[in-house]
Amino acid sequence: MKRIGGVSLRAGFAPCVQLAAAVRAVLTRQMTAFQPYLTAWNLRPDGAPIVTAGARLLPVRTGETPAMLKLSDDPHERGGAALMVHWNGDGAARVLRHADHALLIERATGAGSLSAMARDEKDCGQDDLASRILCATAARLHVPRPDPPPTLVPLDRWFRSLWTAAGARDRFFGRSADVARALLAAPRDPVVLHGDLHHDNVLDFGPRGWLAIDPKGLIGERGFDYANIFTNPDLARAEPPVAVRPDRFLRRLDIVTEAAGLDRRRLLMWIVAWCGLSAAWFAEDGADMSIDLRVADLAAAELDRMGQG
Repeated sequence: MKRIGGVSLRAGFAPCVQLAAAVRAVLTRQMTAFQPYLTAWNLRPDGAPIVTAGARLLPVRTGETPAMLKLSDDPHERGGAALMVHWNGDGAARVLRHADHALLIERATGAGSLSAMARDEKDCGQDDLASRILCATAARLHVPRPDPPPTLVPLDRWFRSLWTAAGARDRFFGRSADVARALLAAPRDPVVLHGDLHHDNVLDFGPRGWLAIDPKGLIGERGFDYANIFTNPDLARAEPPVAVRPDRFLRRLDIVTEAAGLDRRRLLMWIVAWCGLSAAWFAEDGADMSIDLRVADLAAAELDRMGQG
């Protein structure tokens, strides 16, 4: 039997076959979950399943229209699905069908990417444009509409992980929690919130423009929805750095304050509060919190400069 590097080709063949069989078994189980909706809604698979922490997704076609089928038992994901229905395609992807824990939405097929724009090292104006697009999307989503879904989560409940982290007497979490409590004690401009508005949750839908996906379904002060802009796209991929650069942070602060019509100081406070909450979630998972800590420091330094540290 031929050997390469002292390893028998036959010896390596069985594990490869077993791995392929295991992959096929996983895909089969995933497709089994989608099958009732593929049948009931006359959908054709149009790609491989995608598994996230809270959902399973499958690219499909309904007739010739590209769509995305999403299944989830997570209460936050289901609350977000109800909010997608509520928005009715205005500022968010259009819901084509929904039932129980299944959601069928139009699929983004445009070539644009806000993350790629933000990371364009040759033209920082692309990051400026990405920030403006995110602000414009948030403004559309925040427009009052009748009969919001009853599943919306109050913003103070969303911060429970930060309260827990602050209880450990960590200085960073304590500071963030103090700022968050001050904001939540006297909310301004309450609206229906997306809850996770960042560069990878606003996609290019071609002729329909830039639209949001994957909301969490919150209700509270509108300033909260803009804070996540300042930690991304670094939270998805840290290289090349964007959000943690002091010059880019201050430039974004000017743009978002102007585009969203927000009080600069209060936006900085929301950034500190958001970074604490995001870091608390990472801490719960034993993951790296460094980006949240660095962005929070940038916001806190600007607050200090303004005399409000």
